[in-house]
Amino acid sequence: MKLREIAHSRTGDKGNISNISLIVFNEADYNLIKEKVTPERVKEWFKDIIQGEVERYELPKLGALNFVLDKALGGGVTRSLALDKHGKSLSSALLEMEI
Repeated sequence: MKLREIAHSRTGDKGNISNISLIVFNEADYNLIKEKVTPERVKEWFKDIIQGEVERYELPKLGALNFVLDKALGGGVTRSLALDKHGKSLSSALLEMEI
């Protein structure tokens, strides 16, 4: 299944760092995404854009994972030539991941 079937996502940015939240619709699915959506897997999923590390923060009471993607926005909003300088589409891209 794709992540979008059991979760939704939001993206934020600060400079060259993207912040992606992954939030399950049903708390029963939290352990599944915790097991399947690792920092290594997220880095591999975005291998064409992430130049730095991926850190994951777990928020079990919210049924969420938060990923911080370092060096992922082409230098940041004021330096990037990307069409999506803020990286807002990254949340939709993550939801396409198969688990």
